[in-house]
Amino acid sequence: MRDRRPTRRAAALLAGMTALALLALLVPAATTEAREPAGGQDRHGSYTGSQGRLDYEVHLPPSWRADRAMPVVVAVHGCGMTGSGLNSMRAMTGFDDLADREGFLVVYPTQSILRNAMMCWNSLSPEHQQRGRGEPELLAGAIRQVVEVYGADPARVHVAGASSGAGSAVILGVTYPDLVATVTSVAGGEYRFHRFEEDPTVTPVDTARLAQAEMGPRARQVPLLVVQGDRDEVVRPFMADRLVRQWLVLGALVATGRPDADTAPGVVTRVEPPDGYPWTRTVHRAPGRADVDHHLVEGMGHAWSGPRSDGLFADRAGPDLSALVWEFASARPMG
Repeated sequence: MRDRRPTRRAAALLAGMTALALLALLVPAATTEAREPAGGQDRHGSYTGSQGRLDYEVHLPPSWRADRAMPVVVAVHGCGMTGSGLNSMRAMTGFDDLADREGFLVVYPTQSILRNAMMCWNSLSPEHQQRGRGEPELLAGAIRQVVEVYGADPARVHVAGASSGAGSAVILGVTYPDLVATVTSVAGGEYRFHRFEEDPTVTPVDTARLAQAEMGPRARQVPLLVVQGDRDEVVRPFMADRLVRQWLVLGALVATGRPDADTAPGVVTRVEPPDGYPWTRTVHRAPGRADVDHHLVEGMGHAWSGPRSDGLFADRAGPDLSALVWEFASARPMG
């Protein structure tokens, strides 16, 4: 997602765009082979379907075996980034090291410059918000391919995205709730929201109804983790608030057919580390409703935080988001 006003971070993004575009054209295009590699390695893959082609890279932990059904974390990058090349989601999240310790696969898809010159996922475009169309179909196809080729656990596929990739992660939770166990949105917004400024004419209840309709007969309450920096000028904090409310209303619609969700704050915990940003965690839990966790990080901008985060959009002063993602996702397999 892009800010409508120039910022230093946006300037840095634009300055590096030519190099990113060239890099995107050099992403390895070999189709994933159904063979058993040694553990602790990376494999390039590509998925081609009715909506085009998507290149990705898979990280296999040392404990991977073909007969051991491991969880999968799909890490979807933001604008001006790649999955595993220059200024990558891989470097920003540090998921590989965590996967090696905990025993799960990581998938890093890379957007094509042919679909977006800024390397953004087109999560604000209606053409990419439906099942079987556009980028949701490509991402879902790549996920299914990885599950089949590497014998992963289809009940433990978790998607985590940043910025425009967070929008795509939320879209996958709506369009493919039968494929995605949990969703994490870092600096993202709600399903079918198109504006960067507050718009009272379209409420989260309205967009929750659209999400329910898109889920159709596959409707289920997908657990959601939301992380937002309170100094984010690209995706402002109100968008995270809207996403939380939308998901709570969507859970109520799925559970009861009525949008009467209890959106009052649940358990609220404030964390004040001695050498980093403080943050507030708000936990929403209700019988028969989806789990929703919201972390608001004070002082953090449009970034992914963690002690080993690297890249243009990394901030090491915030909480270890990759660890938070895994803690939330690993406890919530589908079904």
